[in-house]
Amino acid sequence: MKTSILMLTLSALSVGFSAAAEPIKIIQPAKITEPDKVELGKMLYFEPRLSKSGFISCNSCHNLSLGGVDAIPTSIGDRWQQGPINAPTVLNADFMLAQFWDGRAKDLQEQAGGPIANPKEMGFTHELAVKTVASMPAYREKFAKVYGSDVVDIDKITDAIAAFEKTLVTPNSPFDQYLAGDEQAISADAKAGYDLFKGHGCVACHNGPAVGGTAYMKMGLVKPFHTDNPAEGRKAVTGKDSDNMVFKVPTLRNIELTYPYFHDGSVWTLAEAVNTMSDVQTGQQLTAEETTQMVAFLRSLTGDQPQVVLPVLPPSNDVTPRPQPFTN
Repeated sequence: MKTSILMLTLSALSVGFSAAAEPIKIIQPAKITEPDKVELGKMLYFEPRLSKSGFISCNSCHNLSLGGVDAIPTSIGDRWQQGPINAPTVLNADFMLAQFWDGRAKDLQEQAGGPIANPKEMGFTHELAVKTVASMPAYREKFAKVYGSDVVDIDKITDAIAAFEKTLVTPNSPFDQYLAGDEQAISADAKAGYDLFKGHGCVACHNGPAVGGTAYMKMGLVKPFHTDNPAEGRKAVTGKDSDNMVFKVPTLRNIELTYPYFHDGSVWTLAEAVNTMSDVQTGQQLTAEETTQMVAFLRSLTGDQPQVVLPVLPPSNDVTPRPQPFTN
């Protein structure tokens, strides 16, 4: 009996040490410590009246039914304007070193304020967003409960949205189960694909819990990446020519759901994406079998999607600013 217990203990320790040694880490479920703030943030995340048109919400471009993206090359903004870049997923975004492709926002709260005031996105102003939310007594009651005062300001709005977004993690993927010791959780192709992923050096950029998001890297490291998208990457933030086409490494969690791929949204299939990345980032060509294996591994990174009950938003009233969907 003692021998059996010892063997089980040693086996568990072996699995733990093995998982700890891997470059990809297990995603843990979200721990909600401020449920009222999270609920308020959820309401504001789905609140279209934070936009000039009264139609666009955070969920418009980061649709939680679509893996936290909008599944088009570049997003549709105010008055049908074309966005400048592919919308990154909001799922597991709290694991990122910064937000946006160019990292211009230091955290989720700073990111949440950007689209509201961007004339090509939600087309509003922070002042009007605050006035809109504050006009509704039901919102003021919730702000008073969460923040101790019913005074609404943009910092509280973005803080609440960020609190909700931090809960949007996707644990329990087949690959997480594999890391936890279940050898049968992923297929032989996926295991071979993971070996390729490590052997080809992909883990140098795609590592950690989110399998990316913790570093910046030049797109087209070995060979030029050809695109018509004008985005400059980190250069737009730093002003340095050396940062041209340097972007935040995207997460690969749920990657099968977050097409089209790359900052320009130019690639629609995982097979083409892995071949393009292998070519322009590592200078290596994949065989058809290797492509199948790599794709199988990437599909194993899809975790449990957030189960979100849509909030019921308070009605506008006589003092709520009216939406202007068709005006310049």
